[in-house]
Formats: sequence, C-alpha cells, structure tokens
Amino acid sequence: MDSAESYSVGNSSKIEIECLLQSVKPSLIPGLPDDVALSCLARVPRKYHPVLNCVSKRWRELVVSEEWFSYRQIHHLEETWIYSLCRDRSEQLCIYALDPEQFRRGWKQIHALPGSFLRRKGVGFEVLGKKIYLFGGCGWIEDATDEAYSYDASMNTWTRVAPLSTARCFFAYESLDGEIYAIGGLGSKSSEQHSWDIYDSQTNSWRSHVDPNVISDIEDSVVMDGKIYIRARISAVPSQVNAVVYDPSTQTWQPAGAEMACWCGPAAVIDDILYVLDQNSGVRLMMWQKDTGAWMGLRRFSEQLVRPPCRLVAIGKKIFVVGKGLSTVMFDVESASCVDGVLVGSSVLKFNCDDGVISCKSMAI
Repeated sequence: MDSAESYSVGNSSKIEIECLLQSVKPSLIPGLPDDVALSCLARVPRKYHPVLNCVSKRWRELVVSEEWFSYRQIHHLEETWIYSLCRDRSEQLCIYALDPEQFRRGWKQIHALPGSFLRRKGVGFEVLGKKIYLFGGCGWIEDATDEAYSYDASMNTWTRVAPLSTARCFFAYESLDGEIYAIGGLGSKSSEQHSWDIYDSQTNSWRSHVDPNVISDIEDSVVMDGKIYIRARISAVPSQVNAVVYDPSTQTWQPAGAEMACWCGPAAVIDDILYVLDQNSGVRLMMWQKDTGAWMGLRRFSEQLVRPPCRLVAIGKKIFVVGKGLSTVMFDVESASCVDGVLVGSSVLKFNCDDGVISCKSMAI
C-alpha cells in the first residue's frame, strides 16, 4: 500500500514538473533577459521579419504580436511600406506591396485574397495598425455587400471581420483617430447614400450614422487637419455642393470651403499641406497655399516615367506617384529638382504589368 501511494505521488509530481516546464517559455535569446532580447530583435529591418518567423515558435509569436508592433512604434523603429489595390487585365483585384528602402527591387504581390472579393468593384481598401481591410463592393450580378476582411501583414493571413452596418459600394473610405470610416456610396436604399459607418478594431464592430449633408456620387477623399474631406464628381449644376468636411469633434458634415471644392485629382497630405495631382492635361502636381488661398502649380511629370491614371501616397516628406502598370515615381517635396519644367524624382520604378491602380495606402510596422 505504501509502495502504491509512493508511486502515485511520484508519478503526480512528475506530471506537475512536466506541466511546469511546458508552461515556462524559453528565452528569446539564451543568456539574455527577454526585455534586452526584444530591444535587439526589434531593430532587425522589416524585410527580414519573415526570416525571424522561421527561427523558432517563440520568435514567431513575438514578431506577430502587438507587443512587437507597439515596441517598434514607441521607439521609432517602424518602417513604412506602400500597398496598392489594383485591377489586372482579367478584371480581378490584386494587392501589391513596396518597400521604399528597396525601391529598385520593385513591387511584390500579396497572394490569396478572399475569393469573394476578386471580381468586385467599388470596394473599400484601408489600413489600420498593421492590418489592411477590404470591405463592401458589388458585382455585375451581385448587389452591394457588407462583407469585410482584414489582412495581417505580420502574419500574412486574411481573417473575416465584422460586416459593415450598411451594405455599400463605390463609397469613400478613410482612417482617422484609430477608426475606419466607410462613407456614402451606393446601397440597396437611396437613404444609404447619406450614411456612414465607423469601424472599431478593438471591439470588431461597426456603428452607423446618417447625415443629409453627406454627398452622393463620391469621387475622392482625403484626411487633413484632423478632418475628413470628400469630393463629388464634377457636376453641371452650379448650386450643387462639390465637397463636404467631417469634423469628428461634432460628428457632423458641412460644406467645405472654396479651396476644397476646387480640389480635383488624387491627393496626399504632408504637414497638413494638400498636394493634388492634376491629370487633365498631362500629369502636374499642385499645392494648396493656405496663406494666399490659392492653388500653386509645382511642376509636371513626364508620362514616360509614370502612366496615368495615378494615385498618390505620402510617407514623411516624400510623395509616391503610382500609375498604370505600377509605374512609380518617388520624390522629396523639399529637395525635388526640375529639368526644363519637368519634376524629377530621386527614384523611378517601372513594373512589367498593365494593372490599373485603384488605391494606395501606407502601413508602418
């Protein structure tokens, strides 16, 4: 009896020890405290993060964690990449990524997009934190949808998230104050053109709002001065409001000033200065001067370098112009030079495809 009890106790202790060993995570780097190891690993350039994922389970868990993302943000170690939503020759959606630090190596395609989105039009494409969100849209025989997915850039995986409060397509979308806005567009009811949804990633939920000032037939949008501006397509009706602005402090939409009503073309904002690409006759960069209340033409781009229609995205003091076929020009607004009136960027990239660019966003990890 004593022998049986001794065996039982010994066996139980062995199991407890094994469970304890399994619960203790191995060190990130043997011989170093985890906080020191994190400080070292977080300084590894983003392009090598897939390699870190392959070293061990512990490293993989770290690289895809919020702790890693927050540490790099807090210590200003983040690196910003550009993501472009495109449509290829077969009319399917595709997404490409570009590391500005490896500009000459070109765009890399992100594979395995959600199958239901491949042929949709008028979809939302926005970045929040370390994730890309695809939402809404419609098809030739498909009504507007409320479906939404997120792509985790650190894990290279797609996940279905909460659906939009309102099914919509061909709408404006922006991120502001840590939330995603889906504004106006087309839905099953005419009243939905004046509604907007706000997505909270912390609760994975959307909340819906309605304001009669939200314009229909939206052409473009931009965030500036902590507000969202949306612009309608050019109208032949002089009295029609062409642009409205959303103030998050009052949660209301109001007609925008005359300067924004005249904004026409893809836009990017640097230091709360609005830059617009005028593509009506050639490709020309414009800048809004707040002090004089006038648009100033900077210079034009050679269409041999970038093919319209184009989209803009800003990173720091640099503006990237991404055109058809992912032809890309990058220049610094503080140091760009001109030759015979043509703006010359510090780098030029041509890509061997004919994809049309729908939207460009940046993500810092």
